Amino acid sequence: RLGLERADTAEKALAVIVDLLEKYGQGGNCMESHMAFTYHNSFLIADRKEAWVLETSGKYWAAEKVEAGGVRNISNQLSITTKIDREHPKLREYAKSKGWWDGEKEFDFAATYSYVNTARMTTSRGRYCEGYKLLNKHKGSISSEIMMEILRDKESGINMEGGFMTTGSMVSVLPQEPGLPCVHYFTGTPDPER
Repeated sequence: RLGLERADTAEKALAVIVDLLEKYGQGGNCMESHMAFTYHNSFLIADRKEAWVLETSGKYWAAEKVEAGGVRNISNQLSITTKIDREHPKLREYAKSKGWWDGEKEFDFAATYSYVNTARMTTSRGRYCEGYKLLNKHKGSISSEIMMEILRDKESGINMEGGFMTTGSMVSVLPQEPGLPCVHYFTGTPDPER
């Protein structure tokens, strides 16, 4: 929200977020209950001309610029691997000091900063993989309606039920033509299926 408030492009919003992360860090419960469960955050940041994925681990971060015409998703795992367009200036140095990376093999953010097997991320059944498949199935013809269908999908786990529930979804249409208005759709109830 602060990125939206303080920046007029996706790239500038990225800078706002990483500056705040460096200054204040992150943390806190990710549920309203008293359960002490936290995780680090990922962001999709877009404007009319470009989009970025920003993923964080503590104060460290990596950012990937989304290719023009491409599709990209995030879920509850790090997904930036070796395509890193911006990064915390000490990201690799910190990983090396912790023994997570030897400084010689190709640097893979998700593999280094998490327990995820990055070779299986797009093939194993899970929210990230299923979202990736659904987006790629419609690549080049994604409409607001198709995006809403994807966000309502329960079988994939994108629209979660149970102890951890999806409590809202948003679809934005950002035309590249500056004279056309941007349109934002928000769920009116906690369940995106409605």
